[in-house]
Amino acid sequence: MNKILIGLFAALSCGVSVGPALAQDVASLAVSPVIIAPPASPIGETIKARLAAAYYGAGKETSAYSEAQKLYFFYGSRHFEPIWVNQTASGGVEFSAPARKILDLFSQAATEGLRPEDYLTPDLDVTGVKADPMRLAELETAFSRATMRYATHIYTGRIVPSSVSTNLDIAPKKLDEAGLLVQLATSADPVSVLKALEPTHPEFLALKAALASFDETQADRPVAIPAGRTLRPGMTDERIPTLRQRFELPAGTDNTYDDALVEAIKAFQADHNLDVDGVMGPATLAAVNGGAPITRADILANMERWRWMPRDLGAFNVFVNIPEYRLAISRDGQEEYTTRVVVGTVKNQTPVFSDNIRHIVVNPYWNVPSSIIRGEIAPAVLRNPGYVDSHNYDLLYNGNPVSPWSVDWSQVSSTNFPFRVRQRPGSGNALGQIKFLFPNKHDVYLHDTPSKSLFSRDFRAYSHGCVRVQNPMEFAGALMANEPNISRASLEGMFGASERWVNPQTQIPVHIAYFTLRVEADGSLRSFDDVYGHNAKLIAAMGLGAPAPQPEIVAEAGDGAISP
Repeated sequence: MNKILIGLFAALSCGVSVGPALAQDVASLAVSPVIIAPPASPIGETIKARLAAAYYGAGKETSAYSEAQKLYFFYGSRHFEPIWVNQTASGGVEFSAPARKILDLFSQAATEGLRPEDYLTPDLDVTGVKADPMRLAELETAFSRATMRYATHIYTGRIVPSSVSTNLDIAPKKLDEAGLLVQLATSADPVSVLKALEPTHPEFLALKAALASFDETQADRPVAIPAGRTLRPGMTDERIPTLRQRFELPAGTDNTYDDALVEAIKAFQADHNLDVDGVMGPATLAAVNGGAPITRADILANMERWRWMPRDLGAFNVFVNIPEYRLAISRDGQEEYTTRVVVGTVKNQTPVFSDNIRHIVVNPYWNVPSSIIRGEIAPAVLRNPGYVDSHNYDLLYNGNPVSPWSVDWSQVSSTNFPFRVRQRPGSGNALGQIKFLFPNKHDVYLHDTPSKSLFSRDFRAYSHGCVRVQNPMEFAGALMANEPNISRASLEGMFGASERWVNPQTQIPVHIAYFTLRVEADGSLRSFDDVYGHNAKLIAAMGLGAPAPQPEIVAEAGDGAISP
């Protein structure tokens, strides 16, 4: 009698058509019966014994247990017979034709930003294996492990995002390893099966192309402009001739920062999403000098992050790139709208995740997070109960508004503050006039803000974690482009003192992402500051550089306003 085990994979056999190996990104594999067939040969007996020992000997909730379980179920469905190794007429052992093709792919893993040594391990050596069932079983199962490892790495990445930071709330994509192994073993072109797992995002492919031609020693960066004072129109400076040369302007008669140079700087600032004022301050100077030199490790880390992203971003989607302080709406891969954003401070980081915009709220209340109540509002109210009304707040006890003047504040402290706080709709509301909701455990969303001055800064990590949008009504109009009954005008017509909820017919994918390299239209790479240190930490986790430094916490206040 065959033994019936309940596992994670559907029953498989060599003659069954398995279809695509890729599962939906958000799909979970249903619990299904797996038929464990009895071994049909001595090699099958040995493979079963080795896999069973690894399966039952590994601790649950470990990667070793998961890997052993998948292999045990897979081989059990096919009588534990080998698929990668063959015995030769002379009594030796050789890899099958599909296995040899996959081995060649392993050797080229560096072109994918992976490490060949992770797959071409010493236990894949066929030398001296002969027909010993134990050695055959070791070779067979080692090849399956290496193949699953490669498939997982190319599909969903080498590093678990949460191991880099808890603010990387990215669930690894699901891959049907058992179905994939069947496809690979029976395919005339297993290389194409594995290559189909690679991300298809244009920027990933551009990074891969850049990796192929990247040279750490390349010296084609323009001559750096030395650091110095901020240059404004009419000023003179000894760096002016170098600046003229950098922007291919005619040599001047003196070292004046004249109109031609100012216009060249303005055009450069516009192209690089900087504040267009013609002033060459530290941020513009850094951009002119090309930012920090791009390294091979930077390319590999950003390729890894693209592997973390959903395979399908959505035909119409919102994409926020934190290091770029920028939001874009894209349709069929082409940007239709873009605007500046303010993101969370290093202390209060905006999390990285994907979701769907489901609601728009006009004239929103701001339900103040408990951390802000404890750290900022409670101390202020304890000093002066009038703080509640002066900031247009409601003090709520058991859901009901109470007057701050009716409270015996001697019985209350910042750590024992039994009230919720919300800010009423109005011109001073921290959320401005509109917010865009994609309900999530982080309580993060996109919103307007009365603090407009921060958008003119090049460094824009000042919020408590939510994403502030520079031009929220323009964004709303672009976001509702597919909605027949919602428009910018209809939303603006709701402005007033009462909170209004609007629910689009179609949910819109939104991706809060973290890329320190972006690919320009001409194929060149543009780098951005690693504001939260995620890039450095990932590089360290991938074994590509020195231990990651902690990001510096800069001044958090900005304009002195409490805001999400």
